[in-house]
Amino acid sequence: MRRNAAKLDGGTLWMGVNYWSRTGGPLMWRDYQPDVIDEELRTMRDHGITLTRSFLYWPDFMPAENTLDPDMTARFDDFLDRHHALGMTSIPTFIVGHMSGQNWDPAWREGRDIFGDASFVAQQEWYVRELAARWKDHPAIAGWLLTNEIPIYGHWQSRGIGTIDPAAVTAWATTLVRALREAGATQPVSIGDGAWGVEVTGADNGFRVRDLEPLIDFHGPHVYRMETDEVRQHLGAAFICELLGPIGGKPVIMEEFGLTSDYVSEENAAHYYRQVLHNTLLAGATGWMPWNNTDYDALWNQEPYSHHPFEMHFGLTDDRGTPKEQLREVKRFTEVLRAVDAPRLRRADTSVALVVSSFLEKPYPFTQPEDHTSVFAHTRQAFVAAREADLPVGVAREADGLPDDCALYLLPSAKQLTAPGWRHLVERAHAGATVYASYYVGEHGVQRGPWWPKLDETFGVVKKLRYGLTDPIEDAEARVTFQRDFGTIRAGEELVFAVAGTENSRTYLPVEPDGAEVVATDAHGRPFLLERAVGDHGGRLVLCTYPIEHMAALTPRVNPEPTWRLYSALASVAGVAPEVTVEDPRVVVGRMEHEDGRSFVWFVSQHHEPLTVRPRIAAGSLRDLTGQSFPAVELFPYGVVVTELVTE
Repeated sequence: MRRNAAKLDGGTLWMGVNYWSRTGGPLMWRDYQPDVIDEELRTMRDHGITLTRSFLYWPDFMPAENTLDPDMTARFDDFLDRHHALGMTSIPTFIVGHMSGQNWDPAWREGRDIFGDASFVAQQEWYVRELAARWKDHPAIAGWLLTNEIPIYGHWQSRGIGTIDPAAVTAWATTLVRALREAGATQPVSIGDGAWGVEVTGADNGFRVRDLEPLIDFHGPHVYRMETDEVRQHLGAAFICELLGPIGGKPVIMEEFGLTSDYVSEENAAHYYRQVLHNTLLAGATGWMPWNNTDYDALWNQEPYSHHPFEMHFGLTDDRGTPKEQLREVKRFTEVLRAVDAPRLRRADTSVALVVSSFLEKPYPFTQPEDHTSVFAHTRQAFVAAREADLPVGVAREADGLPDDCALYLLPSAKQLTAPGWRHLVERAHAGATVYASYYVGEHGVQRGPWWPKLDETFGVVKKLRYGLTDPIEDAEARVTFQRDFGTIRAGEELVFAVAGTENSRTYLPVEPDGAEVVATDAHGRPFLLERAVGDHGGRLVLCTYPIEHMAALTPRVNPEPTWRLYSALASVAGVAPEVTVEDPRVVVGRMEHEDGRSFVWFVSQHHEPLTVRPRIAAGSLRDLTGQSFPAVELFPYGVVVTELVTE
């Protein structure tokens, strides 16, 4: 299975930053101070950042219909010239009506619908065409973004998710991209909407990634999720990259991520940056633009900072231009990118598939919102467990058709998969693959149960379910004992899983084996894990009777939890154990291949204290990037060590 790590034309990696000058934030063009801008750009460049995402504040740049403000455009001319003089580039963002907790309309909007009013769309089309024609040949232009988080500007959250017509959104985007191209602009373009579509979140905001993908040159996620578990927090943006990568095979650029210094210490801000940068690289990202370059203390009485004061302190530098530790972390990341020649790296192919049910994104009739959003929660938790097991997992979206070339398929806590999807997985097992699925009935009471056709025949069991009733998990924790060796887990070993869920979902599957072998039992002697051998090629279907990924996804501060042990054992059984691994799940291992044949291995600590791990290597040895060999990897708190795997 190929794992996407598509790059922009020429193999370019973007190391950039979202940019407003500290002289005015969104109003910087009114108080344009070239000397300050030079200073700010030089500071970014000196720390490895060579690109900015810039913003054309719409009320200022277009004060009336069919009108551009000549002072504003002249200042942006100068802004681009200063980038070019410093060897930097920029990505202008056209329609900036939302920013940092506030929406602004141009004075002439007069309440017209952004996407559906023909006259208002025509004004946006004119605006994009005129500005693109002005700057299309400027050497400092690296790309274009149509908007900044326009789903928020469109008020979809306050009006109710799904109230923006996807067809209108796609027609609007088509019109604006066409205007850009008709103006002669050839650089990469994307929407700037945050990639919050149903294909990622399970909630439809009208900006469907699949509908917009043919129009764009890269996906640009904006990730600011807050979690109750630090490993889910550290790997959250990486999972978004994994979800987006297969859609059209387009590059994934971390268009926005970051944090305000009002929420965290500077040390912990650097830890977070380190985790996001390295984990998204390993997940296929090929560009990064933190939010944002500087703090805005002098703007305390200017909206949006007056009412959202925490927005003043997202900067990589403080309000005097002094670098914060997170900017130094960005510089360290760019030094690693240079050392490994990152533009020529690729992710290794994998034989481990994390199956994402099409119920995440498809508007199947008579389903509930939780049926969609739970897919995101469960597959993300499964991704965390797989990474803790050091598995080079690839996301396999059922909506795209499941791959045929994997040895291990993981279907975590899935209430729903289509009948063709189930048939395909069973066929893969008969062809020699290991297929794992865990039971889950859903969080709500509507058609509560596993939508699994022929569950008994598939897994070699007899289910003891009663219609309309659940079989609740009443223990505070699930204590599981293995009755025989299973991959890397020995007979007699006990694993303890968190128990959580609603009155509906905190439920196990009562079964008796009927062709399957019981591998592990719960504290009551009931089957927890069963294995059914199928076909003539060593294939197997593995059933977990507890919704372990669902329960972990609902549990605060749970990771690492024992699902990683089960996934590691499944990989061993399937013959796809990772080439490099460590015994400590608090250290995540990832590998990337250079086109010249070299292989680099990342060790990323998820722990708040120093750790030392001794890697298990299938073949070869490790050396650091200076060429020195070492038997152990020493990691500082939440640290990252990058090594080269030598196999001669």
